[in-house]
Amino acid sequence: MRPASLDPLFVPLTSLDGVGPKVASLIEKIVPADLGERHARAGDLLFLLPHSIIDRRNRPGIAFAAEGAIVTLDVRIDRHQPPPRGNRSVPYRVFAHDDTGEIALTFFHAHATWLQNQMPEGAQVVVSGRMEWFNGRPTMVHPDHIAGIEAAASLPLVEPVYPLTAGLSAKVLRRAIAQAMARMPTLTEWLDPDVSRRYSFPAFAEALSRLHNPADPLDVSPDAAAWRRLAFDELLAGQLSLALVRSRVRRIAGRALAGDGRVAAAIRAALPYSLTNAQETALREIEADLGRPERMLRLLQGDVGSGKTIVALLAMARAAEAGGQAALMAPTEILARQHLATIAPLAAGAGLRTAILTGREKGRERAEILADLADGSIDIVIGTHALFQEPVNYRDLALAIVDEQHRFGVHQRLAITAKGDAPHMLVMTATPIPRTLVLTAFGDMDVSRLTEKPAGRRPIRTVTLPHERLDELIGRVRDAVGEGQKVYWICPLVEESEETDLTAAEERHASLKSVFGSSVGLVHGRMKGPDKDEAMRRFKDGDTQILVATTVIEVGVDVPDATIIVIEHAERFGLAQLHQLRGRVGRGDRPSTCVLLYKGPLGETAKRRLSVMRETEDGFVISEEDLRLRGEGELLGTRQSGTPGFQVARIEHHGDLLETARDDARLLLARDPDLVSPRGAAVRVLLYLFGRDEAVRLLRAG
Repeated sequence: MRPASLDPLFVPLTSLDGVGPKVASLIEKIVPADLGERHARAGDLLFLLPHSIIDRRNRPGIAFAAEGAIVTLDVRIDRHQPPPRGNRSVPYRVFAHDDTGEIALTFFHAHATWLQNQMPEGAQVVVSGRMEWFNGRPTMVHPDHIAGIEAAASLPLVEPVYPLTAGLSAKVLRRAIAQAMARMPTLTEWLDPDVSRRYSFPAFAEALSRLHNPADPLDVSPDAAAWRRLAFDELLAGQLSLALVRSRVRRIAGRALAGDGRVAAAIRAALPYSLTNAQETALREIEADLGRPERMLRLLQGDVGSGKTIVALLAMARAAEAGGQAALMAPTEILARQHLATIAPLAAGAGLRTAILTGREKGRERAEILADLADGSIDIVIGTHALFQEPVNYRDLALAIVDEQHRFGVHQRLAITAKGDAPHMLVMTATPIPRTLVLTAFGDMDVSRLTEKPAGRRPIRTVTLPHERLDELIGRVRDAVGEGQKVYWICPLVEESEETDLTAAEERHASLKSVFGSSVGLVHGRMKGPDKDEAMRRFKDGDTQILVATTVIEVGVDVPDATIIVIEHAERFGLAQLHQLRGRVGRGDRPSTCVLLYKGPLGETAKRRLSVMRETEDGFVISEEDLRLRGEGELLGTRQSGTPGFQVARIEHHGDLLETARDDARLLLARDPDLVSPRGAAVRVLLYLFGRDEAVRLLRAG
């Protein structure tokens, strides 16, 4: 059970003064917690941290206040100038002066009585806000603070600035955060004293207080001790929950899969090439895991085209040799069918029966597949998440493989665990993930990396081209198509929307069709599954030679004779995504080209991205650079997909704390696996604070 001391933080936002349902829904848009199905709670406000501060210690006098600066002025009120009757568009002005000059305080849609009470003529008041100079005259529009000289002492000199959303006032948000802070119970320290000393961390409550009541701009910096303390707490909570999942998954005994190597040998004999050294190493690691009685939990990372599917197939062969079944889950139907196309003929040659199960198999066909899985006559099944839903039963699921793991969170890893008799698990991703992020998202797994391209893969030439040279590009595409080559043309959006000048896929399709006629196809995310598959099939079979597509083709689609990919508005894409898209070409024996079409002028980050793409094809180098340029938030897709969406930690600032957090989590659980010691009890509170309730439930489940 959650400790009762935390209850005040777990109440709905609407139980705070001044927060009704409308304000609560606005605050939910900006709290960093991954809310999922739940509503925001008071405790979520603790981690809504300020991004900057207003410094009211700046008191230059009217004449010396710089344009745009936040200043505090001591002024005497001279006169009020209300707008003409009936004309609400003219502002209400209050004129005031100090020893250096005169200023107009300007208010739109003002309440005259209130202003006259706040600033009676002749009164000495303190005003604070942003200076503007209009026609050489100083003005301040809607000062943030107005106080009589006697009340000025209570004015906050340094004030935090929080992220806001339309309709939410800073004052209301600050009041809500202050109430959440007031509900903080006294907590027992959960950090190891050596760690606190090494990093000079303040106590948890003091760190929060420094961030929400800063005395200096440095207090709200992600690199300052207060923010680093909270980041470490969050990383520790994350590492603990991953370590608990790992020990849980390991605690359910697996079984050693022993095979005679016969099926694997038949598959290898049928391959037209030999495996790379990296593939052989990964296979040795996987086979060693499968040979142990503990369950395998391994992540196989490999760039587009590094040969993960063959490694997966050889692992499945081992499961079949041991008399078990294997399942391969892909995130989309297109990908599932593509895996089937690669795997089925090789498996059949080695005497294995393969089936596919997606949302498309219906009626009698589906019933037959389900029956054959249940009686064990299917050795390998490939499909979408349908594979792990309720009605699917296996005779003996020995190995579960998940492709493109970053779309499946820790919860789904546990759901798959429930199928079969604790199957071994292999997770594959073509998104090269930087080492720090592997620790945060997959700290519960061992990792194998495929760092080489298979023999015969040609390097891809990457060029950048400004949008003004589009006609020239179309000429080059015409020549390529004339030689029988195939071209991907990627657009970032499906249909023109008013606020964007992006070329929509549908418009580009129409314009290319006017040049190339019926040899241009179209595929985008809003098409129905069968229509998408049909468009892909036509391109693969050569009925169309140019495929205009949105990023739906990013993951895994295999057309070996496609040699050119044009990425329009390349400056709008992240590095990882550009790299994934580029990997669609260069899969055959002809030289390939990736054209990054951009619209200038380019910002610094976009320039750097495009030059990194020109300089290297190494996905791991690219992923580290992407992390540097973007931060971790977008790198693994959205927070909702169960990836490490942190509330306070920023990998680019706090990545150095990760190893310590992981080591500390492992040490703590080695000494106190059920978290029952005094420090263990304090750590349970930490897990609740950072929304890692599922980890505490695992503890309870034993």
